[in-house]
Amino acid sequence: MYKLNDGRNIPNFGFGTYKLNGHAGVQSIVSAINNGYKMLDTAYNYENEGTVGKAIEESGVNRDELTITSKLPGRYYAHQDAITALQESLYRAHLDHFDLYLLHWPNPKRGMYVEAWQALIDAQKFGLVKSIGVCNFLPEHLDKLKAETGILPAINQIELHPYFNQAPMRKYDHDNGIVTMDWSPLGRASSVLKDPVLIELGKKYHKTVGQIIFRWEHQLDTIPIPKSASPVRQRENLDIFDFEISSDDMKKINDLTKPDGRTNDQDPAVYEEF
Repeated sequence: MYKLNDGRNIPNFGFGTYKLNGHAGVQSIVSAINNGYKMLDTAYNYENEGTVGKAIEESGVNRDELTITSKLPGRYYAHQDAITALQESLYRAHLDHFDLYLLHWPNPKRGMYVEAWQALIDAQKFGLVKSIGVCNFLPEHLDKLKAETGILPAINQIELHPYFNQAPMRKYDHDNGIVTMDWSPLGRASSVLKDPVLIELGKKYHKTVGQIIFRWEHQLDTIPIPKSASPVRQRENLDIFDFEISSDDMKKINDLTKPDGRTNDQDPAVYEEF
């Protein structure tokens, strides 16, 4: 578990649900819950909050045992629009609150993320969400939130994988009491999983390359949220808590990072998503 700056605890590993939709998506998410995942990550723009809600219902697991995350899209960053969109997401998921609710992107050209952040602060007071955070925010965005509202996010969910280890951003988050969560934790899996350094480390530790990556991310004090529809892979991804990567081998993985390592060139300084 990780303790957030608002005093709440969340699991140290999560399950991504992007592109898990409809009946097949429900089955995959139910499988993940039954395989031990206690934190589910969705978003308004994934168009599957209803699928996640149905999976929670069908899993038979007590709602209080799960941490459910969703995200607000940029087109609803006006204050009242944000509250309404959040309520709509809760209705879709058949939930009375989210455990964690995030601004999906800063969208700096529009300059509305502070207003949206204030809406999340208010939603937390209303009881619609337990903890609030952001995705893809850079230090300048976070500094502005603190300067204008006095409140920093509990979570910053960012792209993080061996080819883009986000060392400066992780340091900022750590120094400011923000927990870093990793989306796309395997990066471009088709290439990262074939990396010879990672393959050799997998052989050394008798683990899959994916397990090596998730353990590396865990030892960076970040929270990976991989997605998998396969029950076997779901269990495999969680099986990272019975070994430790040495400091020398952690450096080998960190040395794989690239200046242009982003998977889709989505630089939050300029990228806009609505």
